[in-house]
Amino acid sequence: QVQLVESGGGLVQPGSSLRLSCTASGRTFTMGWFRQAPGKEREFVAAVTRASTNTRYADSVKGRFTVSRDNTKNALYLQMNALTTEDAAVYYCASTRTWTALNVNPNEYDYWGQGTQVTVSS
Repeated sequence: QVQLVESGGGLVQPGSSLRLSCTASGRTFTMGWFRQAPGKEREFVAAVTRASTNTRYADSVKGRFTVSRDNTKNALYLQMNALTTEDAAVYYCASTRTWTALNVNPNEYDYWGQGTQVTVSS
């Protein structure tokens, strides 16, 4: 069992940047970020393969968000720029336990963090 812990959320103004981090307690494979706003389903944000050779983004965040990882630190990051009120949500880190494709379906991920709140408001 791998434990995932997110950090870096907070309250920011529209147009601001924020960097989320996720630390894993063990070896991870494909890792991703998902988010869930009140009253909405959990949605895919970004994912990266273990070797960082491939990434995938939701259309809504392309060009603004960048996913990266540091396997020496068992860490996953999400750099979020040009934030809008539509980006406000609880952001979750997720990981698979085997080699997989860059899935957008949350059901394909095995481990989840507790989430970190991102609020975008003026």
